[in-house]
Amino acid sequence: MTLAATLSGCAWGGQGDRQDVRPPAAPRGLTVQAGSATTAHVMWNQATDDTEVTGYVVYRDAKKVKEVPGRRHMVDVTGLKPSTSYAFTVRARDAEGNLSEDSRRLTVTTPAAAAADHKPPTRPARLRGEAEGSRSAMLSWGKSRDDRAVASYEIYQGASKIHSVGGGQTATLVTGLRPGTDYTFTVKARDAADNFSPASPAVRLTTAAGKDSGRGTAPAGFRATTHRADGAYYIDLTWTPPRTGGAVTEYQIQLDGRTATSLVFGGTAPKDRAEHSFYIGRKAGERHRVRIRPKLPDGTWGAYSPTRTVTTG
Repeated sequence: MTLAATLSGCAWGGQGDRQDVRPPAAPRGLTVQAGSATTAHVMWNQATDDTEVTGYVVYRDAKKVKEVPGRRHMVDVTGLKPSTSYAFTVRARDAEGNLSEDSRRLTVTTPAAAAADHKPPTRPARLRGEAEGSRSAMLSWGKSRDDRAVASYEIYQGASKIHSVGGGQTATLVTGLRPGTDYTFTVKARDAADNFSPASPAVRLTTAAGKDSGRGTAPAGFRATTHRADGAYYIDLTWTPPRTGGAVTEYQIQLDGRTATSLVFGGTAPKDRAEHSFYIGRKAGERHRVRIRPKLPDGTWGAYSPTRTVTTG
């Protein structure tokens, strides 16, 4: 016991080498997409740590299934069963082995298997790309044909897969790009039996130079008004969702400079015009500033809308 106490009081490298016991923050922005009857594509945003995130651990139904290095923020989980629901979470790890809390938990259902299917889908046609400012690009393509059905489309930047969307979607917003940089993208179709189409013709584009606000990912036409009902005041919001190639199901509402709440649309999310109303109080003559931002399909937050000022009463 005395020896143990003596050793623990002796720091081999001095006070500057104290062990890191603080875990990283939990990964945010988790998204999961079924790639086929037996695979799922899991993506998340980079986690933060007081030193460095060295890896991520992916869990399927609370069981560890994948480990990836800290520079990667996506992985394909294979060996799944057709027509089965799976729940995924991700944790970040630092160099000392400290693990973060779980990310949010997302569930995905794999499509039914296609028995004895060896025929791949046709290649996606007419791939088009347009830079959306300095850090994102909008891609769109023609539908592929398959003898059964297209389960997903896989998006590649050069030779690296960077995203996956459902088989009913033929456009997507790619984020996290660098300003003033040339990019080459292709798309492949995938069916439930894991047959891949040939790659689409490549599209090349250059992001805008310099910094921008990411306004291309912000809601458009944002308006805010107030109304009174049963002695209370409410703020009414309307906007047009940004172009992302898919539905935007979640928004973050900021009120008077602070995050007030997250708005999540259940069922079918609006594509052309969205609206939301929330309680603000019972006092007349109060001024409030409000703005919103969308959560994009790849799990990242888009840009904020312009700030609107409203007065109750």
